[in-house]
This record gives sequence, structure tokens and C-alpha cells, in this order.
Amino acid sequence: MTPEELIKKVRKIEIRTKALSRQVFAGEYHSAFKGRGMAFSEVREYQWGDDVRNMDWNVTARMSAPHVKVFEEERELTVVLLVDISRSGLFGTQGKTKREQIAEIAATLAFSAILNNDKVGCILFSDRVEKFIAPGKGRTHFLHIIREILEWEPRHNGTDIGEALRYLTNAIKKKCTAFILSDMLDVEADGTPRYEEALKVAVNRHDLSVIRVSDPREKALPNVGLVHAKDAESGASRWINTASRHVRDAYGEWFRSATEGADRLMLRYQVDHVDIGTDEDYVRGLINLFHSR
Repeated sequence: MTPEELIKKVRKIEIRTKALSRQVFAGEYHSAFKGRGMAFSEVREYQWGDDVRNMDWNVTARMSAPHVKVFEEERELTVVLLVDISRSGLFGTQGKTKREQIAEIAATLAFSAILNNDKVGCILFSDRVEKFIAPGKGRTHFLHIIREILEWEPRHNGTDIGEALRYLTNAIKKKCTAFILSDMLDVEADGTPRYEEALKVAVNRHDLSVIRVSDPREKALPNVGLVHAKDAESGASRWINTASRHVRDAYGEWFRSATEGADRLMLRYQVDHVDIGTDEDYVRGLINLFHSR
């Protein structure tokens, strides 16, 4: 991608996500993601019905009249986007790759957070953490995140969601709101997710949601005869006879197993999640995610 193409793409995403964030997601985001807790606001005289546990005894003694501390919700959040940039994200058959869909969703979440005066950070990962952008605010910071998601060339090809989650746990000490944006196809040969332990630790420390992005062609092999296929992540290649019903059924069973394994894991650890295809408008998916919280 040339610098001119990158600027054009970033600008296009910025215009679209600004409009969506302001017109559609501002209220949804604000109500779905609460602040960290209660922050001290002021001291005032005690009124009938006030909680005596909030009594400020120092001010009470000094003023010779009962005074209480007043608290208000601390709205500012830290939002961290865990963005899968592995080679499998380059797949797309509906006019948009998985990585492009992920970039637009990430941009919408980031701009919604910035409109809410929250900090936004980003972890780009393959089978390693490729880049960490510390949480920050403002349009310049937002554009920096989107440029990196679109432009970053992964140094490694695989996917390791567990490594990204461990990095999140170590890098962000205070509770944050985190989103994993990935196809979540980080599984053993039998479809068992490889990131359960890291997920278990992360959900105990952070507010975690998963946005799983897939392409319709990934769910089932088409019957197009003998094809030469190459795994974008491992580099392995082989001839596959897609005319064989046995081959197509075996692949379909593997994909279902991988999807259902991730679903069971997210249900077990109460992780909010949504599925969004490259052929879908992600707006409805994000609204559903916000409403599920």
C-alpha cells in the first residue's frame, strides 16, 4: 500500500467511524461500558437520608456540624483493542478481507471511546505481540492506531491469542475494557482452543469482550474439484479434492468444532461476544454486543 493509498483509506475509515460513533454508538457505548467506580466529588452538610458511612469526621469536627463526602461515578475508562493481524486476516471473498473488517470495527470502537473521553490503547498480535500502543486520547492518537492496524506488516505468520492476553494482563495493571478482534481460529487439531488459561486469568482482571470476524467461505469448502491450497500462517500447501464429499464434510466438522469450542469457552467464563462476517454490516453486530451487556 502506497502512502497515498494509506492516507485515503485512513481518511475514509475516519469519516465513516466518526459518523457512526456520533449518530449511532455514542449513547450505546456510554450506557454499555461503565466507569471504574466512584470518585470523590465534594464535601457538603449532612442531609436527612445520607449514608452515615460517608461522614467526613475531620470536616464535621472543624465545622461543628455534620458533613458528608459526596461521590460520583468515575466515567473515564481505559479501552484496549487486541487486534489479530496474522496472515489469515488477509482472506476475504466478499470484497473485504477479515483484516479490513477488523480495522473498521476497531476504528468505530476507538472513536466511540474517544468521544466518551476514554483512553484507547492497542495490541497488535500474530503468534507474538507485534506492537503495543499505550492508551491515550485525541484524534492524533486515534489516527495513529488506525494507521498501524492497516499498515503493519506482521513479522510472524501464526496466531497466539493466549500470548496477546498474557501481554494485556502484564501491561495493563488497572482494570480496563478490552476487545479481542480476531477470527479466534487458534485451536488444536481437534478444534480445542489453545488460549483457555490466559483467558481465565484475563477475565478475572479486565472487562473482556470478543468480536469474532469470519468470511462465509471459511465455513464450508465449495465443490470446485482439485485445488492447490496453502495455509497462510504455516506456509504448508497441499492438493485438496473438494469434489470429495468426505473431504468437504471433514472440513466442515473441523470448523464447527473450532467455533463451538470457542463458544463454550466464552460461555464458561461469561465473556460477551458477537460474530460478524466480512459480508455483513458490522453496525448491527456491535449494537447487539452493547445491548447484551
